[in-house]
Amino acid sequence: MAVFLGIDTSNYTTSVALYDSIEKKVIHRRKLLPVKEGSLGLRQSDALFHHTVQLPELFKELFSEYAGEINAVCVSERPRSVDGSYMPCFLAGVSAGQSVASAMGIPLYKFSHQDGHIAAALFSADRMDLIKSEHFAAFHVSGGTTEAVLVSPNDNGSFNTEIICASSDLKAGQAIDRVGTSMGLKFPAGKMLDELSLKSLKEYKVKPFIKEGNCSLSGIENKCIKMLKDGEKTEDIAKYCLTYIGSSICEMCRYLLTKYPGIAIVFAGGVLSNTLIRSMIKEMFPENAVFSLTEFSSDNAAGIAVLGEVVYDGSK
Repeated sequence: MAVFLGIDTSNYTTSVALYDSIEKKVIHRRKLLPVKEGSLGLRQSDALFHHTVQLPELFKELFSEYAGEINAVCVSERPRSVDGSYMPCFLAGVSAGQSVASAMGIPLYKFSHQDGHIAAALFSADRMDLIKSEHFAAFHVSGGTTEAVLVSPNDNGSFNTEIICASSDLKAGQAIDRVGTSMGLKFPAGKMLDELSLKSLKEYKVKPFIKEGNCSLSGIENKCIKMLKDGEKTEDIAKYCLTYIGSSICEMCRYLLTKYPGIAIVFAGGVLSNTLIRSMIKEMFPENAVFSLTEFSSDNAAGIAVLGEVVYDGSK
């Protein structure tokens, strides 16, 4: 049996996971970073501090369920697998991972946060076969990223990614959080906005702005604030916001499929756990869409742990 410890310290969540490669099971624990009411996120220094506080708590919870051998430690060290990609918050996970690996005399494998999202989607959708394919496409839609990439698996377990299309301004998660907090919802607002939208009886037909596959989401916030000032129901505003984002992603999918007909498209990132957005994409692209289970969509260390098996097996 080979078991891999995964650590991910993003700008939103502290997360740890254990992956049993024989049983194909994941145990994971995560905790959102505390954000002051009315704020739209954290400074990197604050995020780094909170990860340092929360990691020992989560390790204690995780290892209360497993006391066996660990074969390797896997950690996210940067946002994306490209030169210059860097955020200080990931230093907390790298430091903890290096300490555990050194103390136990086991390997430390490093990946990007985006690698983890993609791998979590593949694992939870039972599509790990795509790691051995020549290429596939992946949407990573979150508070910090809204893009579709062409993915080519590496021999070292990570991914080569080439951006096909992206948001030219505001990211989808940013739009959701700004609209949600303007209505008095707590940050991050995605889950609450999702629940609100399901109460709406309205249907919206929107025409998203797409240029050469790239979307623009900057107008959503102003439109939704105007709706709020005009006295429209919060559930209707939530549904409009999510419909616009879902329509934008669907149009980006259309563009992607004109360039790569028939390609499998993996959907990862916290925004893509949204009920309305998922249903819109599944309805339009049933043959191409590969979705992560909801619990694996948002930031978590599960995908990072799963990638450890790829590297470990390749090193034998």
